[in-house]
Amino acid sequence: MPCHSDRVDREHAEMVAAGFQIPVKIVVLDEAFDALAKVLPREDYDSATRKLAEANIRPRLRMVTLYYFANCLNYLVVGAGNKSELCVGYFTKYGDGGVDLLPLGNLVKSQVRDLATYLGIPRRIIDKPPSAGLWSGQTDEAELGLTYSELDDYLITGMAGKKIREKIDSMMSRTAHKRCLPLVPLL
Repeated sequence: MPCHSDRVDREHAEMVAAGFQIPVKIVVLDEAFDALAKVLPREDYDSATRKLAEANIRPRLRMVTLYYFANCLNYLVVGAGNKSELCVGYFTKYGDGGVDLLPLGNLVKSQVRDLATYLGIPRRIIDKPPSAGLWSGQTDEAELGLTYSELDDYLITGMAGKKIREKIDSMMSRTAHKRCLPLVPLL
């Protein structure tokens, strides 16, 4: 589901799908994104806030597309989120976080890499810097402000330097709403 995406990401996705004999349907979301972005107000928001808000449209369009196919085929939507990303809320609410199953949800990022190696995923895919592909040059670790190694170590052992521990704990607290069903007021 490319949406103004890096062509290498598409090539890697097609390579993995072919390796596991997974049928592929390509739905290009560029025009849907452009049409929506065009009608949204731009002048009222600073550029950094607007950039992230617009970037998060991409995973939300993908979620809508996945649920279209799931509804048509009577399937469930499987997500790729892992424990490292889930714990700190590094996913788009009602985007890549809007799924029915998270088979990697109890594995930290380093364990996902180990599983990928075991399954025979090509090294160039495993070793490339993780990225949500939200904009050119975007990487997960730069956006998180810490490495997956630091995050994984803390999640596995509970130990980290004070600065890392405070950063991760703050991220977990700020994003708790992403890991819960919507609040319903008591009557």
